[in-house]
Amino acid sequence: MENSPEGAWRSFAAAFVCLPAFLALRVLAWASLGLPSGGVLRSLTAEMIGYAVAWVGFALVSLALAQHWGKAAGWPRFIAAWNWTNVVQYVVLLALAVPAALGLPDVAAQVLTLVGLGYAVWLEWFVARTALGIDRSGAALLVVLDLTLGLFLGGLIRTLSGG
Repeated sequence: MENSPEGAWRSFAAAFVCLPAFLALRVLAWASLGLPSGGVLRSLTAEMIGYAVAWVGFALVSLALAQHWGKAAGWPRFIAAWNWTNVVQYVVLLALAVPAALGLPDVAAQVLTLVGLGYAVWLEWFVARTALGIDRSGAALLVVLDLTLGLFLGGLIRTLSGG
């Protein structure tokens, strides 16, 4: 991965690469759980805002932590690796969601989902540890921050979507 501010900026193209998978996951969720009570347009608007905020928000939080840890010089490489890792994660999550949508028994679908989420968490931890050159607990902190931001935004999006 490039370790320059330009490379970090270019890596945000991964958000556009991931967008179709993100939208497909939303459609699969709506097909399984039913359409949002606030309407599809309202929900889709909230989802898209949350999607953008999640990408930018994590980048800003991780930059502040990298500066605090004295690792700011490696942050461009880290955020580039982190952004492109999201492509892998979205492909894996989508690949695991399709069998569930096609009628895979609930228990098997839940096991696949847990395996996919476990892999995603490990991959994020590995990227944080190696790209920033930080210890295990620092990498774990970044993963927890990403998950916490995602949970917070998910709740906010559900509220904005009308339930």
